[in-house]
Amino acid sequence: MLRKLRVVLAVICITLITLLFLDFTGALHGWLGWLAKIQFMPALLALNVGVVLALVVLTLLFGRVYCSVICPLGVFQDTVSWIAGKRKKRRFTYSPAVSWLRYGMLGLFILAFVFGLSAFVALFDPYGAYGRIANNLFAPVYQLGNNLLAGFSESIDSYAFYSVDVWIKSGITFAVAIITVIAVGILAWRNGRTYCNTICPVGTVLGFLSRFSLYRPTIDAEKCTRCNKCVRNCKASCIDTENYRVDYSRCVTCMDCIEQCNFGAMKYVPRIGSSKPQPAKEEIVAEATEDKTNARRGFLSASALVLTASVVKAQQQLQVDGGLADIEDKKDPNRQTPIVPPGAEGAKNMQQKCVACQLCVSVCPNNILRPSSNFSTLMQPEMTFERGYCRPECVKCSEVCPSGAIKPITVADKSAVSIGQAVWIKENCVVNTEGLACTACERHCPTKAITLVPVNPEPEQPAGPPMGFGQRPPVLKYPVVDKELCIGCGACEYLCPARPFSAMYVEGNVRHHTV
Repeated sequence: MLRKLRVVLAVICITLITLLFLDFTGALHGWLGWLAKIQFMPALLALNVGVVLALVVLTLLFGRVYCSVICPLGVFQDTVSWIAGKRKKRRFTYSPAVSWLRYGMLGLFILAFVFGLSAFVALFDPYGAYGRIANNLFAPVYQLGNNLLAGFSESIDSYAFYSVDVWIKSGITFAVAIITVIAVGILAWRNGRTYCNTICPVGTVLGFLSRFSLYRPTIDAEKCTRCNKCVRNCKASCIDTENYRVDYSRCVTCMDCIEQCNFGAMKYVPRIGSSKPQPAKEEIVAEATEDKTNARRGFLSASALVLTASVVKAQQQLQVDGGLADIEDKKDPNRQTPIVPPGAEGAKNMQQKCVACQLCVSVCPNNILRPSSNFSTLMQPEMTFERGYCRPECVKCSEVCPSGAIKPITVADKSAVSIGQAVWIKENCVVNTEGLACTACERHCPTKAITLVPVNPEPEQPAGPPMGFGQRPPVLKYPVVDKELCIGCGACEYLCPARPFSAMYVEGNVRHHTV
């Protein structure tokens, strides 16, 4: 019964979390966004003390329930292992814990955290890893299905669905997602929860806490016949029937062993008062020594996990396109500072707190967020204006971020936050290169930060239709950007008709400020 309850809850959690990444409208986040915020690493980075304490208490009471029910990557591994079990049942064996690898990976994770290597931190965060898998591999398939339905609906004069662009936002992130799903999938297919118990830093921290959990699977030595049926079904490989022991640091409380035992020897009972055989004196001494060493190592590692990360300056080249003409693709401007969304407060906060789950990328209706390919900010969201610009009325990304990398803001707040600074390049402007009158940047600037001034300081003459016999040429004007009003939304860059380089481009602000 316990196993069935665990499976039902796990299926519900992973289904709803996956829907968060598939829902390109952002409508579900008002109802299901809390599922992303109760993930361990996002809650820790967001300094959500209530959620972190709740997960710690949950682990101390019931063991690693988080890993078997709440963590989407953990449930994904269970799904792969379950499929593999259809071909070969009872394929697991007991294996000793590889403690040096577990704590070594946790140590590297903490060092990366401290020294601001956000790419390494994001790579091994289980929630972020599953988010990239869902956003890069599952979402395109879902969107193609949506487009098929949209085409069918249109053929019968129904507009219940609408088509969306399906495109790879980052080749590097797409490759990382493929490598992650292959690596984790192979480990789960062959050995169950190997990734969770050797590589995952969250699994190591919670595994240390679960050693002291109140409720735990326990072997009743009087009833156990050492048939090893529980061992062959333990995907954590943590049951040692020879010594009637369970390695609780690796046990994910899946309840499979309890269901498989035909003699009632496996029970999920409180630690206090549970029966187990008395080991020899030498075993007691050895076990006590090992427990002290592991406890000390685990305590230091878990304590260091809460240190804040330092900052490494980010530089990024982003591709921009989106003039009014569809003749020639635009080329990348060289941005010295990448543009991060309003609410991020700047590059420092984004780099410290983002787990690169790309939930914000999946819900951006303007298609301007894409994962970075720069090493220092690898896979974290940055803004590019080839497909649109950051509309003042949209705050979707700030509504869905679970880690505090993009803090919640209102529409009024967004209109007053400067995320970048528009820069005019005279050599690219069609007024200079073609002698054509253009007002695109001025007309579309939402804050009226761009003003046109005459090219020649002569009295203005009324602009007329294209030149003909007896007509005056149009008055040519250059744009001037008011830095006090510009918020860096990218409208001027997106709508500039200059090709291949835009005459207006946005340089990101290292730290956002109010205009």
